Amino acid sequence: MKPSINNTIVGTVAILCAASAQSACLDDGQIEALAHAQTANVPAAMPEGLSEADGACTRSKLHDAMSKRGMKVVGYKAGLTNPAVQKRFGADKPVWGRLYEGMLLKSGSTVDAAFGARPVYEADMLVRVGSDDINRATSPAQVVAAIDQIIPFIELPDLLVQAPSKLNGPALGAINVAAKLGVTGTPIAVPSGAAERAALLDALKEMTIVLADDEGTEIARGRGSDILEHPLNAVVWLVKEVAAEGISLKPGDVISLGSFSPLLPPKPGLAVTATYQGLTGASPVKVSFK
Repeated sequence: MKPSINNTIVGTVAILCAASAQSACLDDGQIEALAHAQTANVPAAMPEGLSEADGACTRSKLHDAMSKRGMKVVGYKAGLTNPAVQKRFGADKPVWGRLYEGMLLKSGSTVDAAFGARPVYEADMLVRVGSDDINRATSPAQVVAAIDQIIPFIELPDLLVQAPSKLNGPALGAINVAAKLGVTGTPIAVPSGAAERAALLDALKEMTIVLADDEGTEIARGRGSDILEHPLNAVVWLVKEVAAEGISLKPGDVISLGSFSPLLPPKPGLAVTATYQGLTGASPVKVSFK
């Protein structure tokens, strides 16, 4: 016996409602719980079943909640720009989030190993916007002409949720790409000459980034090209993504480019130094955990 048209419609509606119940932008109560977890260093409920649009919506609402807490944006973060890290999170594209005032510490800082609910650390790099031209950059060469500093950086993300192994791209975007803290090294001024900028572009692509402990034992390493074939491609990607949401980068904003290393767990008593081999003028950057 064939099902009636009415029964078919009812069944379809039920399926759609079930799907909607499992996947949606977090509501205001869930956003407040997420913002509280992020500031109180307690695990948050896992936002499961989010679509890409759900993740973006949740990220935007979380930003509004953080703004109400007095958090001022100082820059942006491109995440999942390394294919190896994408693989860990089952993603096939980058995601982005915001960096807030107070997140960026100086090299040599000592940080609690439990600085977040699900803390990790990674080798990274910041660039600082020097010109509004960044918003029209479509190549690493155009990016390097629109930034004024390159800054060694060890990022200290917080994966935040109760089950980090379940995080995927949209969920990671929803939690602001786990932005929490980071330590910054001595900035490298971007040269003004065309030849010097071309040499810098080559060095950024070919450099080797090494994480080591205080005994000099290597923990991890990566190459500049591990990030989207050239680390400044992370900026090219980011400016397009934020522009789609009506955001323009401005001089003074800093941009985190992504992971040159795996995400690693901090331990009390561990001190980690990142060196940027092959990048002229780059001083090591260091963080210690207590």
